[in-house]
Amino acid sequence: MIEIKPSDLYYKYPKNHERRQLAKFSGLPDDEPFDRDDLYEVLPMFEHVMDALGTVEDVVLHKMEEVLDTMPGFVQTRSDVYKYLCEVMSDMLGLVYKK
Repeated sequence: MIEIKPSDLYYKYPKNHERRQLAKFSGLPDDEPFDRDDLYEVLPMFEHVMDALGTVEDVVLHKMEEVLDTMPGFVQTRSDVYKYLCEVMSDMLGLVYKK
């Protein structure tokens, strides 16, 4: 599994210290709500998507941050966010992801 550090990200994300110790996304299915404004939620999500896409390229990570920033509000659960990011990124970059 790829490991992403906060310094690898283009954008800065706030840290929700109150929710830091709660379980994070570890794969499908996961119907917990996703907080796109919490570093502790964003990092594991990006790691899983990058792993599914089979890439470690910074340009892909930064593009995924842009996609997350413009993601529709109706995409709310961790599972939905994961699927959305994998599908949009694979279409955008011509990559095939492991479903």
